[in-house]
Amino acid sequence: MKKSVLTGIVLIALAAWAGYWYGNRHGPRPPAVAARSTADTLAIARQGAGIAADSLPSGAGSGKVITVTAGHSIQDAVLKAQPGDTVQIMPGRYSETVYIDKDGIALVGVIRGGDWPTLDGEGKRNDAVLYSGNGIRVENLKIVNYKGNAIMGQAGNNFVIRHNWIANAGVYGIFPEFAQNGLIEYNTLTGIEDAAIYVGMSDNIEVAHNEVHGNVAGIEAENSRHVIIEHNLAYDNAGGILTFITPGLPIKTAFDVVIRGNFVVANNHKNFGAPGSIVSGVPSGTGIIVMAADDVIIENNLIRDNKNAGIIVSDHKSFANITPDPESDPNPDRVQVLRNLFADNGTDPIKEIKALMLAALTREGPDLVAVGGGSGSCVADRDAIKWLGIGSWSSCSRTDTHDISTYLLDKPAPPRVLSAEDRGKLVYSSVCAGCHAYNVRMIGPPTQILQVLYAGNPQGIADYIAHPVKKRDDFPPMPPQAHLSSDLRLAVAKYMLSLK
Repeated sequence: MKKSVLTGIVLIALAAWAGYWYGNRHGPRPPAVAARSTADTLAIARQGAGIAADSLPSGAGSGKVITVTAGHSIQDAVLKAQPGDTVQIMPGRYSETVYIDKDGIALVGVIRGGDWPTLDGEGKRNDAVLYSGNGIRVENLKIVNYKGNAIMGQAGNNFVIRHNWIANAGVYGIFPEFAQNGLIEYNTLTGIEDAAIYVGMSDNIEVAHNEVHGNVAGIEAENSRHVIIEHNLAYDNAGGILTFITPGLPIKTAFDVVIRGNFVVANNHKNFGAPGSIVSGVPSGTGIIVMAADDVIIENNLIRDNKNAGIIVSDHKSFANITPDPESDPNPDRVQVLRNLFADNGTDPIKEIKALMLAALTREGPDLVAVGGGSGSCVADRDAIKWLGIGSWSSCSRTDTHDISTYLLDKPAPPRVLSAEDRGKLVYSSVCAGCHAYNVRMIGPPTQILQVLYAGNPQGIADYIAHPVKKRDDFPPMPPQAHLSSDLRLAVAKYMLSLK
């Protein structure tokens, strides 16, 4: 097939996809969708996938409805809610942080015409929605102008996060951490400084039908297992879809990740990640990156117009900003690149890839490039794509992933039981460390400085977290974190003072 004909077909397909996305994400939302129960919606969305209707979330939406209108507090409604209740949020502007530390709560916005319930961080609040409960549902919210996270889960299983519109909302957009059995679908995210959707140290997660653009990274699965990333639109990010092992984290592995049926197009945005972070090492113009993860399958994606490379498979030593972890295998093993549609990738690669091209005596930028160690990987249709560094890869015996319908569980995962110390550590790493790195100046003073100022006085830190006051001209004022319970604030303070 001539290149011009292929390009025309791809553009038609992309236009059809874009029309679908625009009509479904930005047009009027049928009232029945917002009103439909979790069980009914999941039954329709999961039809044919073999998922039990009650597998997630566990209990949310089975109780009473508490309605919040503009001018009132969402957090107050959450405090009144009991497991199974729905907090219904009417259109309007809400400037607050919402923290959910109980199970079975649904946080559901009502959209009328073009009017959304909007959580606005005003550029000074750290987080929009934080939850540590199990069976949490968050949907139909617009979230803008936060500094840390738009929606973050801390060890909450059986969650659903869907139909949210997130823009310029901090370091992470949607970030479940230490979770099992969760669904992230039909969200739109842009302007995120690290990862728009970040699945961290979690199991049995599905990320589907989301639109991510204008971020440093579109979708990431970090140190996670049994994850499916499918039918998403990732464009105009620095990197489109990533799965990797970050050294130094409690969970040391990443495996069984399926990346299929996605549109990964023109991810050429400038990388604006924080200097020194792992994501700041993602080369702009990269469609999909697999770093040190095992048993990853990449199938049936449209991967085009990514100026650096279509797919990069890398070990730790070949990637920027990585500190080795002796407990983590640094190599990607058994990666399977099945049939995908590639076009016009690698038109302006980074110097390292140009060096590989020179050694291979080619001027064509790669659809697929492998660097560093790893074993057992394979590729389908080797002769039909442009590749570098996969000479030792075999031909895949697998032809498709039809046998993998989902990794979601048939029944709700049991709740995680966390000690006070565990919860303090989670909140510190996910909330506090974004401003108070251990020994590096960021938005707030380093943790080392706070350890000196508050030596032997964790209650002093806990009190300050709830009601901070500006003390130093060289740092901005800290947003209050009074939504955290007194016990949790004290646990965070004790962990900060013990950190080495």
